Amino acid sequence: MANVNDAVGLGLVASLAHPGGNTTGSSSLTPELTGKLIELAKETLPKASRIATLANPSDLNWKLNRKGMEDTAQLLDMQLLALEIRGPEDFESVFDTARKKRADVVILPASSFFTRHRKRIIELAGRSSLPTIGSDPTWAEEGGLLSYGPSIAESYRRAATYVDKILKGAKPANLPVERPTKFELVINLKTAKQIGLTIPPNVLARADRVIR
Repeated sequence: MANVNDAVGLGLVASLAHPGGNTTGSSSLTPELTGKLIELAKETLPKASRIATLANPSDLNWKLNRKGMEDTAQLLDMQLLALEIRGPEDFESVFDTARKKRADVVILPASSFFTRHRKRIIELAGRSSLPTIGSDPTWAEEGGLLSYGPSIAESYRRAATYVDKILKGAKPANLPVERPTKFELVINLKTAKQIGLTIPPNVLARADRVIR
C-alpha cells in the first residue's frame, strides 16, 4: 500500500510496527492532518468563523477524519459545515450551499474521490471566490489556495522499496508500516490574488514553496 489513510484505523494492519498480515507499506497521518488544515485556515484567514468541508459518507476516511476536524474547529471557536456529497453531480450544489451558508474557506481532507475530481472542485471554488486548503501539494499546484501534507510522489517511491524487499523474500507481516516524516506547505499566490486575499507574513514565511 502507498499513502493509505490511517491503515490501522481502516483495519488493514494490526499495528504500524507489526502489520501481522499480507499488507504493508506507507500510511498517512490523515486524522491528525485534518486538524492541522483547520489550524492553517485560521492562521491564513484570522477573521474566518465558518469552515466548509466536503463529506462523502460512503468514504471510510471521512469517519476517521470527522472527529479530528470537529475537535479542532471547536477549540478554535469555528463552525464546521460538513457538506454531504455522494457523487460528481453534487459538486455544483455543494458549492452553492457553501456560499449561501457564508463559508469562509473549504477544507479538502485526503480522499481518493476528491483527488479524482480535483480540477472540478478547484474550478468551482474559484468561481465562488472560496479559498481551498488541501492535504497534498497538488491541490495548491493546480489552483487551490494552499496545501499542507506529505508528498504523494515520495510515498509511491517508498512503496518500491517494499516491493524490492518482498521479492527478495521478506514477509509483509514483519515489515513495519512507514509514516510520513516530511510535510510540505505550498501557497499559491496567484490564486490568492485572483480571489482578493492577502496571505499573512507569518504563514508565507513558513511556506516550503510559493507559486507566484
